Amino acid sequence: MNRRTAIRQMATFFLTTASCTEPQQPKKIPRIGYLSANEAATESTFFDAIGPALRERGYIEGQNIASEYRFAERQPDRAPGLLAELISLKVDVIVVTGGDGWIRAAMNATKTIPIVMVGRGADPVDAGLVDSLARPGGNVTGITNLLRQLTGKRLELFKEAVPKLTRVAVLYGPSNRGAVLDMKEVLPALARALKLTIQPWEVRDADGFEKVFAKLNKERPNGLYVLPSGPLIFANQKRIAGLALKSRLPSMYFSREAVEAGGLMYYGADMADSYKRVAYFVDRILKGAKPADLPVEQPMKFELVINLQTADKIGVKVDPNVLARATKVIR
Repeated sequence: MNRRTAIRQMATFFLTTASCTEPQQPKKIPRIGYLSANEAATESTFFDAIGPALRERGYIEGQNIASEYRFAERQPDRAPGLLAELISLKVDVIVVTGGDGWIRAAMNATKTIPIVMVGRGADPVDAGLVDSLARPGGNVTGITNLLRQLTGKRLELFKEAVPKLTRVAVLYGPSNRGAVLDMKEVLPALARALKLTIQPWEVRDADGFEKVFAKLNKERPNGLYVLPSGPLIFANQKRIAGLALKSRLPSMYFSREAVEAGGLMYYGADMADSYKRVAYFVDRILKGAKPADLPVEQPMKFELVINLQTADKIGVKVDPNVLARATKVIR
């Protein structure tokens, strides 16, 4: 072996050894940001459904995925600041739960980070959140839970469950365009078909609930129907349920939370199932899919929740046929 060959071999050895011992850069772990309109305690049950669904797809918290949670505690003005925090952490996906306003806040905060919505409000196309359900077109996709589209079905179930209903007070926020349309166009025709008289009651601010109940009790309705109509109604569901219970009014809601707080009935999307479906969107996006090309999904599972404790307290007998169809009964 000549001297030049020996030197070349030694150089190759040292370069190879150096490359093997050089510290490897840690692999970047995808980071998921969660923004909830509610408190941590309210959302914990639903968020707990996402973890197992992600694990089924191979994602283990702290190993190959990391999560950042932010809770707005029903205060819409906190959304921009919380979103700015998530963006500063360089999250790869933002999951937003809440009504249209919360999703729009995320859209205003970023045009590039993918947003997965768990929407609870109006049709996302009608609200201008996506171009179409099949081809969202921007950086938003996810699940819409058909709160408003189920308006008529809830009233039908309410009448079926409590056959003695004749006069129903409808509580809503007049600043919400969808609720106003339901109040003017959807409910009157359906009420006539069900032989119900509906009484519209507007609540414009947080101080108005007790005043409205004091007035509506003088009108002597025998049922209360609560329309999904913006942050004010969402934030005061427990309060409304308490006032309905005090007034001995059977009541129908758009949220399971209100029934667990003392309301009589809820019918709508199975939210735990919707939250599980978030894992599908997160997985597809982390693997390179664009939100613009991922169709927005509608719920596949629905639930009917009836609070029999409340029925006993207000002296109402729920129709056995409806009770038999309930997915959950609070006894």
